[in-house]
Amino acid sequence: MNESDPKDILRFYLQNARDALLWKLDGLPEYDIRRPLTPTGTNLLGLVKHVASVELGYLGDTFGRPSGEALPWVAEGAEANADMWATADEPREEIVGLYRRAWAHADATIDALPLDTVGTVPWWPKGRDDVTLHHAAVRVIADTHRHAGHADILRELMDGAVGMNQGNDSMPPGGTAYWTGHRDRLERAARDAGEKYGG
Repeated sequence: MNESDPKDILRFYLQNARDALLWKLDGLPEYDIRRPLTPTGTNLLGLVKHVASVELGYLGDTFGRPSGEALPWVAEGAEANADMWATADEPREEIVGLYRRAWAHADATIDALPLDTVGTVPWWPKGRDDVTLHHAAVRVIADTHRHAGHADILRELMDGAVGMNQGNDSMPPGGTAYWTGHRDRLERAARDAGEKYGG
């Protein structure tokens, strides 16, 4: 990464988030990448489908650079939250492939346009729908990192896998016994605080 090039910095952090999110699917069967693990239905493959749509929208359509990808789940009249889960007829490979094509399209937009280029976000209210490429890229980075964090928690709940990628878990050393003891200690502290401060 060229630290004096703002576009390199943006691409670096965006790609880190993309890679972290996709890694969360590795080694999991179809059921696990699709199953809802929160009361609102958050699931791993749905997160990938969502961020692909976000990239194509903010770093494509917004700047007059449509990708040509069909995204019926975000079209007018689509079911609410249709971009946040994958139907049984949407293969993993199809959604991951869409996400990789979205990366290429978004990166091409960042490469082609100056960061102060102004675009129009089609789904924002009129009069407040202008955005610079720099702003849109930062927004996509923030959104992708947020969802990579969601994915990190979902994956940990499934099989204990944590971290940015296979070679970088960003965790202090400790085996199963350490983490069980650590969690128990936090549980005791939470109960003690609940008794001490109420609630």
